[in-house]
Amino acid sequence: MGTRSYRPYTPSTRQRIVSDFNEITKTEPERSLTTSVHRPKGRNNRGVITSRRRGGGHKRLYRTIDFKRNKHNIPAKVAAIEYDPNRNARIALLYYQDGEKRYIIQPNGLKVGQTVISGPDAPFEDGNALPLSRIPLGTTVHNVELYPGRGAQIVRAAGASAQVVAKEGNYVTLKLPSGEVRLVRRECYATIGQVGNIDVRNLSSGKAGRNRWKGRRPKVRGSVMNPVDHPHGGGEGRAPIGRSGPVTPWGKPTLGAKTRKPKKASNALIIRRRRKSSKRGRGGRES
Repeated sequence: MGTRSYRPYTPSTRQRIVSDFNEITKTEPERSLTTSVHRPKGRNNRGVITSRRRGGGHKRLYRTIDFKRNKHNIPAKVAAIEYDPNRNARIALLYYQDGEKRYIIQPNGLKVGQTVISGPDAPFEDGNALPLSRIPLGTTVHNVELYPGRGAQIVRAAGASAQVVAKEGNYVTLKLPSGEVRLVRRECYATIGQVGNIDVRNLSSGKAGRNRWKGRRPKVRGSVMNPVDHPHGGGEGRAPIGRSGPVTPWGKPTLGAKTRKPKKASNALIIRRRRKSSKRGRGGRES
């Protein structure tokens, strides 16, 4: 994947950096693998907004992705690399020898015409899926299951990868992209390699309208609201928030406050917690 920038003919093209889409080989999705999905736009079953700043956006067809890779020992040929509006990674269309078609997340470097396979005895090549117990130490993996047979749940974003660092008993130790080190059952499947579309972190929308196309509505800082609308609001001119720390519109601590349940069962599987994210520094955003 490469990127493309523009001369500043307009304010929106001054900062705009987009993908060049050179790796895309097919523009229309496989019809048998698409379905329509209701877009809640931040509303619950009663129509009440439960997630702010969602709504609008372009229509999308959902591409059904094979996260389970449960078609074992049957080779599949990569027929096309496609764009997926529902994720920042690219997807690969597979044609299996028995005639079935499936989509998978495209690993970095996977090209049209290559062959991939899943199963305990699959070779150690990018795009092949194996149980973690059969993957050598130090191998880079993605699309990792957390529960055997449930399908990949973590390490699925563009450019993401985890590393197999140890094996002991019924568990394999993985170092995740966040820096977290945790145990995963040895029976869980993972795909060898790194997720493609690595340059996604270098992209820049260039204008607010591109976020509206994605269904993202504008965000207003609490400090510019009135006291009736947000705990940070009010005051004369540019005033501080007047609290010991930032809070949500409902008075709950935010921007760094820990939200993970202290008695969550999977805490026992985490060897080292993830790195702290610096969401709010000098001049940082408020909720």
